Amino acid sequence: MTTSPASEGVVIERRDGVLRIVLDRPSRKNALDLPSVRRILEALEGAATDDALRVVVLASNGPDFCAGAELAAPDAADARPRVGSLQRRTPFQAHRLVELLATTQLPVVCAVRGWAAGLGFQLALAADFTIAAESACFWEPFLERGFSADSGSTWMLPRLVGVARAKEILLLGRKLSGAEAAAWGLIHRAVPDQELEPATSALVDRLAAAPTVAVGLTKQCMHRSFETGLVEAMRSESFAVELTSRTADFREGLLAFKERRPPRFTGQ
Repeated sequence: MTTSPASEGVVIERRDGVLRIVLDRPSRKNALDLPSVRRILEALEGAATDDALRVVVLASNGPDFCAGAELAAPDAADARPRVGSLQRRTPFQAHRLVELLATTQLPVVCAVRGWAAGLGFQLALAADFTIAAESACFWEPFLERGFSADSGSTWMLPRLVGVARAKEILLLGRKLSGAEAAAWGLIHRAVPDQELEPATSALVDRLAAAPTVAVGLTKQCMHRSFETGLVEAMRSESFAVELTSRTADFREGLLAFKERRPPRFTGQ
């Protein structure tokens, strides 16, 4: 097991094939500042080439998941940032974070309690499986603060819940409990508050025992399908099948079927 120092608002832990990224600024409702974003980006970029990893978990310490991004510019306090500062920085910070969570070829599990607002909401949407406490609160506060929505919200929300409900969330500021978010199809499931950790652990264990290469390529094909037609999607699937058929997990799956036993996948 390797664990990063609990500094800069994020704890990074690698153990038994699981990369745990824990937001650790509870006094700020785990709002993400620039150092926190940089640490998470570094961990996710490293995970993309770490063959020992099989699952990524995004969680938090304290009563809240993430209150969004801190907007304070990293420039000196008495200096005014140049015009266009947000436009230049965001693609390499918050937007890059959402992109990596959505596209990494590892399954991403997100556990949400308390507030998931703004960027925190989008992190939950970008994960493959988000489990929330029933009392959690999902909120897009952008317009109430006087600026437009970002971090992928205008792309993900309409695809998940339709345009009408997306407008209710983004334009009217509708807050959703964890139970409502699950009922609307925004997240994987909601559980009673006291069951969040065991439910997350059970899902992580299941994914850690899955055929990792096949999981990653299936995830990639699904994401690409949003931008392609049926023929192009099936072409991507054929390449994925070719690759997965060369894995040890494929051979184990066939042998387990022949021997009528559960497969023992190694992620290779």
